[in-house]
Amino acid sequence: SGEFVIEAGALMLADNGVCCIDEFDKMEQHDQVAIHEAMEQQTITITKAGVKATLNARASILAAANPINGKYDRSKSLKQNIQMTAPIMSRFDLFFILSDECNQLTDYAIARKILDLHRDTEVTLEKVYQDSDVSRYINFARMFQPKISLESQELIVQQYRNLRNRDTGGSRGSWRITVRQLESMIRLSEAYARLHCKDEVAPKHVREAYRLLNKSIIRVEQPDVALDDAEDAMADADADLPPTTEEPMEEDGADSNKVKRAITYEEYKKLAFLLTKYIKQREELSEAESADSAATKSQVVNWYLDEVSGDIESQDELFEKKMIVEKVLDRLIYNDCVVIPLNNRTLKSKGDDSGEEDPFLVIHPNYDLFEA
Repeated sequence: SGEFVIEAGALMLADNGVCCIDEFDKMEQHDQVAIHEAMEQQTITITKAGVKATLNARASILAAANPINGKYDRSKSLKQNIQMTAPIMSRFDLFFILSDECNQLTDYAIARKILDLHRDTEVTLEKVYQDSDVSRYINFARMFQPKISLESQELIVQQYRNLRNRDTGGSRGSWRITVRQLESMIRLSEAYARLHCKDEVAPKHVREAYRLLNKSIIRVEQPDVALDDAEDAMADADADLPPTTEEPMEEDGADSNKVKRAITYEEYKKLAFLLTKYIKQREELSEAESADSAATKSQVVNWYLDEVSGDIESQDELFEKKMIVEKVLDRLIYNDCVVIPLNNRTLKSKGDDSGEEDPFLVIHPNYDLFEA
């Protein structure tokens, strides 16, 4: 008939459902502006060719985006890694970063899975629940309209204040915490209660919503690792020991003149992996040979200095490297509790305390080198 008609888009077709968008960062600028209203008011307003209409777009948006240059830079914030404006990012409740790290176990499992799919396309996975069962459960859970209890309201206010205090305290978060994050916490709390088919939002639902916000918004990038924290943990551990009769004199103003030392998180993880891998190898060698081949603290330090000896150009740099590796070991022992020191004073004569200062080092049995 030649008349103008309205053709529904993806968001209108996904009304009361979920709209999945891939390559969200490559969306045109005018399309990103047009999606503001849908994510803010759950409606889409059309004023074209004499047609004025307001259509419902009550959909949840699940979007995926790639970082700039194809690799996520942990030294930068999330907003600096993807080409998205701040208004668009503030309208999402949760962000999750999937980094493509090189891991032998993970890469092997992914490669085997892909090869198995290409080799035998008729392989079916055992399903605990059928698709019809999941659909019935979702439709039943959506019938609940949970109300927030007074106790949950107070907890939501307290958790929002905690987020605001951390934001104003100079934390290295993705963006500033605003009222939109409070609304996100309310939506997540209601959704978690609805997931359990509850008519009331309990405090445990609020705590779970706060945990999700705290993980996805605040801790996107890792701060620098303060090596001096290991000394504080050592002091706390030594406080449990019986006091000695002689205590060293401390100079006035020593603490005020103390230089705070820190390394980046990536440097700390790299150095920690090298040290724990060497300790684990010595531990496995000791078990295979049924001999005392476990590495002591001094042996680990000397091994690392030998490994990096080609990059050391001066004696001051050697002392700096030695200080860093010793503090990283102390942090692994007293802060992260990844390395366990075993006192070897029993191998020494009575009255000789040298073994206590140079303990054997073993890896915690529940620690996985490749999953850290």
